[in-house]
Amino acid sequence: MNTDEAYELLKNAGVEDETSIQTVRRWLLERKIRYEGTYRKNSRYVLDDTDQAFNLLKDAGVAPDVAMQIVKRWLREGKIEHVGEGNHKHHYPSNEPHSRVPVQVSSQEKTIRQLKSKINGLEDHITGVEALHNSSINRMNQKIDQLKNKIVELEKEKQELQSEANSLLKENLNLRKELFKLKEDQLGGRKREPNKTEKIHTPPPRVNDYREKLGLSRSANAKEILAGYKKLLKLTHPDQGGNATAFHYIKRDYDQFRNSLK
Repeated sequence: MNTDEAYELLKNAGVEDETSIQTVRRWLLERKIRYEGTYRKNSRYVLDDTDQAFNLLKDAGVAPDVAMQIVKRWLREGKIEHVGEGNHKHHYPSNEPHSRVPVQVSSQEKTIRQLKSKINGLEDHITGVEALHNSSINRMNQKIDQLKNKIVELEKEKQELQSEANSLLKENLNLRKELFKLKEDQLGGRKREPNKTEKIHTPPPRVNDYREKLGLSRSANAKEILAGYKKLLKLTHPDQGGNATAFHYIKRDYDQFRNSLK
């Protein structure tokens, strides 16, 4: 078993990084493991038997009951080749000439592992930030969709109001035409030539006529009449999608009423 395999086994057993690094360095100095860099054996097994695995975990400070559970799991995962005799004797590889490694190499390896750990932490942080960013974008898109739907509803409501106003104005115009026709019919039967000395006098429009056109009560004052005309002018204005003909008639009545107040 080499240093990389020993470190990975300790990490898999839940041993902290600092403790794992110190333990691997000690095992290396005690010649219990070999330094082979990133070299891997052809066999998929890492440990010879369960006794060797148990003693390694015990030597790394893992509690015996926890070590037993980890050994059983490693055996199922294929990290241990054989089941030992149960006496938990040390079964380490034989000493080899190249197993002695200067402390400087282990220090470099420690630095590399620390850098890898920091890189992993930064990657996790970046992943979290990306997830938060995506979540914020999703919430913003939802709000935008809600606002768009609200705008569509308001536009629909506006069109309905304009359509209703146009219908009322059209009905009002028809009623005015009928009223003018009735007046003409009445005047036609008793039409007479005026005297030369008699002045033709056109009576001013009654205020009640404006109230009736706007659908207001007879008790409505001039301010309410002006407000009613302004509302109709706004609804029928061509720039607002209203009827130009209706706007013309309403504007004419509005000007007449305003001049009568002056």
